[in-house]
Order: sequence, then structure tokens, then C-alpha cells
Amino acid sequence: MRKTTLIPVAILLIAGGLYATCDWYVAVPEDSVSRATYVGRATCAECHESQARQWQGSHHDHAMEVATEQSVLGDFNDSSFTRMGVTTRFFRKGDQFFVNTEGPDGKYHDYEIAYTFGVDPLQQYMVPFDDGRVQVLRIAWDTKQKEWFYVPPPDVLDERIEPGDPMHWSGISQNWNTTCAECHSTNLQKNYDLAQDEYHTTFAEINVSCETCHGPGSTHVELARNRMLFWDRNVGYGLPRLKGKDPTAEIETCATCHSRRSMVHANFRPGDPYLDHFEPTLLHEGLYHADGQILDEVYVYGSFLQSKMHAKGVRCTDCHNPHSLELKLTGNQLCGQCHQPGRYDTPLHHHHPTGSSGAQCVECHMPAHTYMVIDPRRDHSFQVPRPDLSVELGTPNACNNCHTKPEETPAWAAGQVRDWYGAKRADDPHWAHALAAGRNGDRDADKLLRKVIKNKRLPAIVKATALDLFSGLAGPEDRSIFHGCLDHPSGLVRAAAVRGIPISNIHQIQKDLAPALHDLKRTVRLAAAMRLATMPRAELNSQQRSQLDRVIKEYRDSQANHAERAGVHMNLGNLDRNLSNPKRAEASFRTAIRLEPYLTGPRSQLASLLESQDSNPEEVQSLRRDELELLQRDAKLLPDSGPTFYQLGLLYFLLGDLDQAQDALQTACELAPQSYDFWMALALLQERRHQWEEAVESLNKMQRLRPGDRRTGQIYERLRRTRP
Repeated sequence: MRKTTLIPVAILLIAGGLYATCDWYVAVPEDSVSRATYVGRATCAECHESQARQWQGSHHDHAMEVATEQSVLGDFNDSSFTRMGVTTRFFRKGDQFFVNTEGPDGKYHDYEIAYTFGVDPLQQYMVPFDDGRVQVLRIAWDTKQKEWFYVPPPDVLDERIEPGDPMHWSGISQNWNTTCAECHSTNLQKNYDLAQDEYHTTFAEINVSCETCHGPGSTHVELARNRMLFWDRNVGYGLPRLKGKDPTAEIETCATCHSRRSMVHANFRPGDPYLDHFEPTLLHEGLYHADGQILDEVYVYGSFLQSKMHAKGVRCTDCHNPHSLELKLTGNQLCGQCHQPGRYDTPLHHHHPTGSSGAQCVECHMPAHTYMVIDPRRDHSFQVPRPDLSVELGTPNACNNCHTKPEETPAWAAGQVRDWYGAKRADDPHWAHALAAGRNGDRDADKLLRKVIKNKRLPAIVKATALDLFSGLAGPEDRSIFHGCLDHPSGLVRAAAVRGIPISNIHQIQKDLAPALHDLKRTVRLAAAMRLATMPRAELNSQQRSQLDRVIKEYRDSQANHAERAGVHMNLGNLDRNLSNPKRAEASFRTAIRLEPYLTGPRSQLASLLESQDSNPEEVQSLRRDELELLQRDAKLLPDSGPTFYQLGLLYFLLGDLDQAQDALQTACELAPQSYDFWMALALLQERRHQWEEAVESLNKMQRLRPGDRRTGQIYERLRRTRP
């Protein structure tokens, strides 16, 4: 009996072994994941029913929808909204939703609402045009107050935006195809036709669905349906591992949409390196306060990169359910997952009554800033409140968000913090001083920025920002500071070092930058190529020249992602001018003018190019006169912009109006006293006009900004020889 029983078992073991062996050797090809296609959430839900249920009704589910009785939340029962003399009416025709408002021609038209955008706390509405554009109305629905309201651009709060302006609801800044679409739909393909100036945009799914975060699922589905014993030895589960030990893949997948960034290369798929496809904005003035707190809408990632949580390996899903997007726990319980409640969730730590708003962790460490009029979003840098920085630098602080009585000043709050936590904790040195000094052009900016750059404990985004600011102050003698960052572990820092490293001599700079052409991160490679493209190639060997050509091709491909924007063609025009391709450069500048005729810049670049080619002097002057009108407009709109007045001064000079040129350059220097180049332009003009004392004063400012710069000494010497 025992032998009879063992025979079937042996057969099963042999069969199982043969099955396992076949399963091991009959493997899906390694490139199947890269070739995977989108299967849709219905297919995913066949096995992942629980996750699909959690996703339903989430903000990702409602990111974009077809306008229907169920999806439209706004009042379309012949309601109206009036602002700045423009009355917009919302109404229905049967099952269709319409808006009557001022169009791009300045006349009123009926437009059909095709899509909704978002669900809470506001919902926006979108109108398709015949050329494939889809435009987002600036009037939105407040889902809490149940009323219409206007969503202004951040820098044009109380002005009427005229038709034809890029910020009008029918203009490029409200264009869904280029501004919003890739983060509100799955597998968005813009498909812009430059020759016809048309869009043929498509998506796999209208909203943010499973495969936005997990990648196209056909390989995964194939493996699952084949019921492979070991799934697959080449491609695992056929999807990127977002929950591995290293949180980078998960964080960078979320960051593709939850970041203020520029696209470096199209067709990102989850698991790809973020810096191969995107580059986040640094802690620039106007976007972040000097201490890194949020100012403009920056979408979380740049803030999170500053945090100690990021440094410790915390990931998005430690706090957020990735499918419902809800917080995993309520109130201080969420923070209590890691931070001991007995130590932190007590008045001994937060010094507020238990249960009060001041006792909530997020009120102190994640203060909210309101965007789009009614949408508060919390800062994810998780900083300790620093009212002392408010006193010194004017940055906001969480204490005075709540304590607003006249006597409750930032100085009062700083005193409270010092009494509670001691002087060391309250007044700990902060990199905000360096960033503020760099922005303002303070005398000690270079010293403070050097200290930040050399500090190995600071977040990479802070160090990269310091390098970016220091590049405007650095001279050739500062090459070593940048050179020391060219092999930094962070691609953000390496890219900033590549862009900022000063030129001591052509041979040295090419020697410094050539290795970066092989960097593993595309962002760094492109930065190196753009620097090297401005230099003669004689110092590069044949392999370096070939690699430079390959990376320049990558750069052209990256620019093609946004071919509808004039800035792209400006970039390509400047590249081809540097590469001695004047005809190609001219075509790019003319395309930029055609696409966005209201934009400053393309006409000046085209005029300069034509002048260098001794071509059509009449057109050169005509282009500069047209550019002058645009710059005068910008100077009125941006009276605090030093770069605008600098460009205006240069243009006046080229047109022969030296008085206006000097006035504009003087204003530029007053607005941006940290700019060495602005002071140089003013000094050279003063020298030309024999204003010796004024020129020396400008040179003194240059000397303080860059003590060792030889150009300052050369102008000093020339003045010494030529002045009476």
C-alpha cells in the first residue's frame, strides 16, 4: 500500500518539476515591459477590485470627465457671473452644457462645455476649438459655497485680461493640451502639428487611472493570465516596483505631476528616473520664500525634497492611501506613526490646549497657502516654525498665521519659541540667510552661499539653488567650488554646477564639462551640451565631439515636446546660432514670432542674427522698433523687474537713444543691485558718454560683487588712460 501511495505523489512531483522548469525557461522577453501597452482600468479591476473601489470617487477619478448630468456640479440653469464688465452666462440645451462669454475676438459667443476638470474645492470647465485646442475657462464653480468665482493669474489679480492676451481664457496659458493635460489624463499624447498649428491630442483614459502610476499593464496581464508559477524571471510582475526598499521610484512617480517642473523628455513611464524626463524648479524667488516655504503653486515635490522626512526615507504612501488619496489616519494620529505621541502630542511640546487647532501637528509644521482663490494646500517641507527668520528676512511663520493681534508680532512669537525651546533650537543657523542674500545681492552673499554649497548635510535642492544664485556672483577664481559639485550624488546639484561653472579658459571648461556628456541623468547631459555648444570644438577629441552631437540630438528631441511654445524655438534658434547654422536659427526665430507675436525676445534675437549676417538692415531696425513697444509694455506691467529694464536699456542703445538707455540701465541696477552684468552695461555706457565719475562708481559696485574679475580691472585701466 505504501508503494502504491507513493507512485502518484512521485508523478505529481515530477510533473510539478517539469512545469516549474518550463515556467523558468519559457520567459517573457526582457524588453516586454518597455513595449507594454495600456489595457485600461476595467482590466486591472478584474483582479484588483478593492483598489479599484477605493479609487472610484477620488480626485484622480474626477481629474477630468466628460460633461454630463452626473459630472457637472456648477449651476447651468441660466446663471451668470459678471467681472470687469464681462458677463458670462451658463445655460443648457437639453443634455448639453454651454457658456456664453467673450471670445478671443472680443465678441460674445456660445461655447459648448465638453469636459469638467476637478471636483473639490472647485470645478473648472473646458471648451474645445476647431483646431484641436481645449481651453479652460477662468470662471470656476466653488463646490463648497455653491457659487461662481473668477480664477485670476497669480500676478494679475485685479486687472481685466483682454482678448488676445496669452492669459485670457482663450490664450496659451489656459490651454489644456499644453498646460494641464498630461497630469489629468492617462497616457496623454499631445500630438501638436507645428505646420498647421493644430492639436490632435489623445489619451488612453480621460482621468488619472491605474496605469498612470503603475505603467502600461499588458505584460503584467499576460503574466497573470498565463498563471506562471514564478511569474517571470526577466521582468518580475511586469510592472515597476513602487514599494521596494528604496522609496525613490514611488516618490518620483508621484513627482511627475506633483512638482513644479519642466519636461526634459516625453513618454515617462513609472520606474523611469525622474531627471531623465523632468527637471524640478529650484527654490527660486517668486516660487518659494527664502527659507523654502511655498509661495507660488509648486505642487509638493520641491518642498518635500527639503524635508528631513525625505532624507530619512519617508515616502508618499506612508501618509496617503495611493488609491483613495485620503490620509491614512486622522489628526495627530498620522504623525504619531513615527513621532512618539507621548513626546510630541502633548502641551509640553506644542504649548497649546489639547484638542485646539494649535495642538495639531500640521498647523505648525505644514502651514497652508491658498491657491486658485479657494484651494488651501499644505507645505510639505515640514519645517520647524521660525518667527526669528520673519523678523530678519520677512518670511512667513506658522505662529503668526494664527496669532494676529497687534501685539502678537513676529518678534513676540520668536521670544515665545526661545522661551519654550531654548536659544539653540530657536536661533539655529538656517540656509535662508544665504538664499536671501543671493537674491538681494547683499555684500556677504558670496560668503554665505559658499558655506551652503560646502555643507554636506543640506538637501540637494538647497545646494543646487545656492549654486544657481552663486553663478551670478562667481568669477573664474571660483571654478573649484563648482568643480567640486560635478560628481555630487544628486543630479540636481550636478546640473546646477554644470550650468554655473565659470569659464577660466576654454580648454579647462571643456575638460570640466566633457565627462558630464555621459552623465546617467539626461538633465545633466543636456545642461553640459548647452554649455559646450557655445564653445569652439577644437579642444574636444573625436569621441567627445560625437557624444556632444548625440546629446544635442537629445536636446532637440526634448524641445520638440513643446513645439507650440515660442520659447522652444528661441532655444533652438540660439542653439543653431551657436552651432553656426544661421539659416536654421533664423527659421526658428521667425517661428517663435509667428506662434506668440506678443512675446518679447524673438525679434531682438532675429535682428541680432540678421545684423551679424549683414542682412536686410531695414528689417533689423523694424524688428527692434517693434521689440521696443513690447519691452515698454513689459516695463509698465513689471515695474520691479531688473532684467526687463536691462533689456530695454540695451535696445535703446542699439536704436541710438543713449539718454533712455542710461535711464533704463540705471533702473535695472537699482532693481537688481546684485547683477554684475547690469553694472557692467551701465559702466560701459557711462564710459562711452565720458561720464568718468559715474563710470568709476559703477565699476566700484562691480568690484565689490566680483573682487577678482579681470574685466573690471581692464575697464579701470582704460578709464585711467583715456579720462582727462
